[in-house]
Amino acid sequence: MAGMWPIEWVKGKIIGSGSFGTVSLAMDNATGALFVAKSAESEAGIMSLKHEANILDNLDSPYIIKCIGSDLSNGENGKKEYSLFFEYMAGGSLSDVAQKFGGALDEKVIRLYTREILHGLKYLHKNGIVHSDVKCKNVLLGLSGTVKLADFGCAKKLTNKKPNTKISSRDLIGGTPLWMAPEVLRNEGLDFSADIWSLGCTVIEMATGKQPWGNDMSNPMAEVLKIAKGNEVPKFPGHLSLEGFDFLAKCLERDPRKRWTSEKLLGHPFVAGENFSPRNEDAFSPAGVLDVRNYDTDSDDEFR
Repeated sequence: MAGMWPIEWVKGKIIGSGSFGTVSLAMDNATGALFVAKSAESEAGIMSLKHEANILDNLDSPYIIKCIGSDLSNGENGKKEYSLFFEYMAGGSLSDVAQKFGGALDEKVIRLYTREILHGLKYLHKNGIVHSDVKCKNVLLGLSGTVKLADFGCAKKLTNKKPNTKISSRDLIGGTPLWMAPEVLRNEGLDFSADIWSLGCTVIEMATGKQPWGNDMSNPMAEVLKIAKGNEVPKFPGHLSLEGFDFLAKCLERDPRKRWTSEKLLGHPFVAGENFSPRNEDAFSPAGVLDVRNYDTDSDDEFR
């Protein structure tokens, strides 16, 4: 992570919030460049942001959001405020994108986005990191169509990078319940396969514009218990192709030992084939502030 950059910056409009604090659009006074600042004043919020900074430190992938610095300053009420700086992804989250384009995404686009999410997960898993909160709100879209994994507040580092290595249930495990794998909800630990289950839920979310397991949340605890203790999987969208159905089956396998890895899934026909061409990874800054109603991480009842 580029430490303490930029030095001179100004906070703009709040564009989201989370358990840690607020997310604001920001500008570098020296260059005029736009970026995003996640800020916290509470001790718990600052610890969460510093954890995220620690996870992202030394990571460098076109499929992972870039953390470009941090700052410790006095907030409006005189309290110390810690801010973490991120590159600005003008398209917002995939959840925002789906809502703006009719509530759900076309399968061809879903395949493209899923492939890039998988590249991000492969990179994280290779580096011993479990994201632990994969969902549309935590995948951000750039103007050129690239997508990047974001929000690493729940991420965990495995001391052993080998498959089937688990984080103990004694450690705090976070995430969003309806996207969490059954074994995680049962407090059996966390490993890379949990991200694959969440990816399957995210594909369903992109295809339907709705959360996995449907919208009936009249009794959330009963729903979580059903996921943890039952034998069901989320309902597959009926309009998906056979390749899409098979891909979801490989992700949403209740036995984590039988789920495909991110590397193996990259060879699945749903995301691999003649239709995929290399992305142009050249980044560019927007000419102005577009619709920035994004980065909101406060509405899915996350566990932190």
